[in-house]
Parts: sequence; C-alpha cells; structure tokens
Amino acid sequence: MKKLIYFLLIPVLFGCNPSKSLVSKNEKQLAFFKIKKNAFVHISFLQTQTWRKVGCNGLIYIHKNQAYIFDAPTDNETSEVLIKTLEQKKIKIKGVVVNHFHNDCLGGLEAFHKKGIKSYASEKTIEFAKKDNVTIPQIAFKEHLTLGIGKKEIENHFLGEAHTKDNIISFIPSENIMFGGCMVKELNAGKGFLGDANENEWSNTIRNVKKTFPTAQFIVPGHGKPGGQELLDYTIGLFEVK
Repeated sequence: MKKLIYFLLIPVLFGCNPSKSLVSKNEKQLAFFKIKKNAFVHISFLQTQTWRKVGCNGLIYIHKNQAYIFDAPTDNETSEVLIKTLEQKKIKIKGVVVNHFHNDCLGGLEAFHKKGIKSYASEKTIEFAKKDNVTIPQIAFKEHLTLGIGKKEIENHFLGEAHTKDNIISFIPSENIMFGGCMVKELNAGKGFLGDANENEWSNTIRNVKKTFPTAQFIVPGHGKPGGQELLDYTIGLFEVK
C-alpha cells in the first residue's frame, strides 16, 4: 500500500464541541465532530514517514436512521469502531463513497465490505486502486453519481484533476454540505503530498467546483478545519500557476 507523506502536522480540530450524538471511546483513534445536526466529520489517523501522525477527515451524513460515509477511516480496526458506533445508535450504513485511491480514503474499506456495505468510487479510482494493490471499491461511476437517502440526494462528481487524477467532490444539496477531500485545503495549509498531483490543473479544477456548487456553505477538506467558500478561494490561490 502506498505510504503517503504529507506536508502538514496533525491538524488542529475545528472550533466546535464534540457531538453529543456520536461519542468516541478513544479520540486518539477516532473522533466525531458535529457540523450540523445530521452531519459529522469523522477523524482517524495515519502514520506518515515525515510528519508522523496525521489527522484524516471523512464525513457521515445521517437521514432517518440511515447514513452514507464519505471516505473510510484509515484502517479496518478504526472502521469497525465507526460501524459499531452507528449500529449502537440503530443507524444503518447505506454505503461508503471513496474520494480517491490513497489509503487515507480507503485504508479501512474492507471492514465495510465484510459487513455487506456497498462502496462507490469513480472508474479512475478503481483503476488506480487495482494498480496500487489496495481494497477495491465495488461500484464504479464515470463522472457523476447521484445517491438517494430517503427523499434526499447526494451528488458525486469528477470535476478535474488536482490532488490526484481521480479525486471527486461529494455534495449534499439539501444541507449545502460539501466533502472536498484532499483537493480542498484548510486555511493556511501547505500544498501537502504531491506525488500523484496535477498542480497545473489544481486551481482550474477548484474553480470548476465553485462554479458547479455555488451554494456550498459547509466544506470539509481532507485534513484540518472545515470552513466555507474561503477554503476554495485559498486552495485556488495556493496552486495558481504564475
């Protein structure tokens, strides 16, 4: 499995109180932070060669006792903790959406498969996962996939190359919540791991994200503090080709 090296430290968790609905028994392994009453960031941790232990964000969206997970935790043991936490709340996981092929997105995907939980990813992500000898997401889409949860919809789009050639954006229109993954940077972050990046197209891709989802209010990056449209603007400036 590819070992990621990130040009960042463990991110400072954003300024909100831990959720009273989802409580971790060990926040050094897995933490939950509420961004809305039915949406939570899940934070697991990845050991890297250069920056040691790095916090990795995913998203949980819950509607009528069902949930979609955006990015698995970084290993199967931590994924099992996440699954058990939701099971104890009688919340059924409908599926996992994988942002891109790195192990901070699908390192713990096998635990979901063992529970019969479906996983979704772009065709490109599945192609790269096969080459990288990691757990392969099950259901492929080309450029766009709409998932339903009750009467709510979740839009998943490939909008261009950035952090990787396969990274996608997931957007929940009814909540104005976007999971940007590693193509979106927290404010004041460095460029991060660039081993699979397309730096020349990164800013253009984020401009496309802004154009496609102008109503996004709650934006979750792959690492660090969530925010609003300012995260997209910061990322554009960070990778702007001079």
